[in-house]
Amino acid sequence: MQLLDYTLGGILEKYAFETPDQEFMVYPDRNLRFTYSEFNERVNKLAKGLMYIGVGEGDKVGIWANNVPDWLTFMFASAKIGAVLVTINTNYKLAELEYLVNNADLHTLCLIGNFRDSDYVNMVFELVPELKSQPRGNLRSAKFPELRNVVFIGQEKHRGMYNTAELILLGSHLDDLELEEAKSKVNTHDVVNMQYTSGTTGFPKGVMLSHHNILNNGFATGECLRYTAADRLLVCVPFFHCFGCVLALCAIITHGATMVITEDFDPLMVLASIEKEKCTALYGVPTMFIAELNHPMFDMFDLSSLRTGIMAGALCPIETMKQVMTKMHCKDIISVYGLTETSPGMTATRTHNPPEVRATTVGFEYPNVEVKIFDPETGEECPDNVQGEVCCRGYNVMKGYYKNEEATRKAIDAEGWLHSGDLGVRNEDGFYRITGRIKDMIIRGGENIYPREIENYLFQLPQIEAVEVAGIPSPKYGEQVGAFIKLKKGQILTEEEVQEYCRGQIARYKIPKYVFFVDGFPMTASGKIQKYKLKDLGLQLLKEQGIDVI
Repeated sequence: MQLLDYTLGGILEKYAFETPDQEFMVYPDRNLRFTYSEFNERVNKLAKGLMYIGVGEGDKVGIWANNVPDWLTFMFASAKIGAVLVTINTNYKLAELEYLVNNADLHTLCLIGNFRDSDYVNMVFELVPELKSQPRGNLRSAKFPELRNVVFIGQEKHRGMYNTAELILLGSHLDDLELEEAKSKVNTHDVVNMQYTSGTTGFPKGVMLSHHNILNNGFATGECLRYTAADRLLVCVPFFHCFGCVLALCAIITHGATMVITEDFDPLMVLASIEKEKCTALYGVPTMFIAELNHPMFDMFDLSSLRTGIMAGALCPIETMKQVMTKMHCKDIISVYGLTETSPGMTATRTHNPPEVRATTVGFEYPNVEVKIFDPETGEECPDNVQGEVCCRGYNVMKGYYKNEEATRKAIDAEGWLHSGDLGVRNEDGFYRITGRIKDMIIRGGENIYPREIENYLFQLPQIEAVEVAGIPSPKYGEQVGAFIKLKKGQILTEEEVQEYCRGQIARYKIPKYVFFVDGFPMTASGKIQKYKLKDLGLQLLKEQGIDVI
């Protein structure tokens, strides 16, 4: 497979010119439709608006929103003028947002009004009180020295913020030549996207991805799925994840195909949209497919247009995979494995592999990508069927972690191998299987959770002497968060108090489902905590309470 040499703006313009009337994105519940040509026109208007308020080459534009129609407009508008889109998890709370705005050096923050139980506007006013007193275009925040603008995605007006319509109006004052000049400076190897992920330190790091990284990874994904311009993908995974903005968006746009989008995951909306728009592909983590299959109205919908899709983010039960292939007609569904740091696809099953292979392995290498299993102790390559660390090398490896050369050096070795931190084996047929994690990451329903981050937060409770967080098996989510707490002498704390302390401060999916109060932790002879034993301890303690989670 030959690598593409486009920028995000360039690939959009290619299809806007070649197939102007082809539908690019559809919101079925709003009956909102954009052709490639119409979308490109809106992107250009918004790009000029961003330029007007001072966004330029290399500036960081944060987007904090679910899959609203203008999410992608902001992504492409930023890309066309050489800015870097920083995706923000919709579940973030105050402490997480504050860290990201500072760490990413955000120049412009774009947000919706609210999502689920979070009032984004009031959270931003709390973080940046200067918005209420300073005129737009002259924002100077004591806490965030780089922040210059806040943009509300929508029509509402809020003190100190621009809204989308105003940006487009302001952009009309700029000559098209200024946009053309900005576009001419953008290179395929420039950073276009920054997504935050945590490492073993537990502090989120900005993964820098280039146009070249994500467009080629998306193209390869589309090739694995045998996409053509006739395909229509139902996107119900969030754009702020690589799953949404690379495996979905970039796979579709590199094939001139169509996206049918739901703003948030709702199994009924997914089923109805597939029938209404005759979708050919569907993505999701296993819990999403299970919710769709088990919906009481499942049998009412005609899903026969479906052919393929991706199930990723967590190990898939074989029975679920078989039901998706038969009941949902996705006979060509595949699984993809990778990390944000690998843009994200590293390995994938293929449509011609048997169902058992697609359910029990993560397939084999992407085109133009090398994958090897190395012994974490010796650094030697492992033979087949011997467990080691999964490592990857190729066009898809990130440019590095933002402002963190030390972490980048730890992740990418001198030979260019990206060390995943995941344990895996390759069998004699060349298929890879993920067997565990060197890191202690918890995967809950496709969301990556890093224990150290939660431990650091809980440790601020004055009653706590020590805390360790580990994954507890869950039939529904794969894993749930368990917190093991050793209290200071004479102190009292309840499970409810711990959970209440987290509520509204850290993302809901990170709040410990289980809180165990312990006298100590399983230790090695040298005094290190044996994190992997906490899972069994948690199961034992739950069993003593009469709770069986497996």
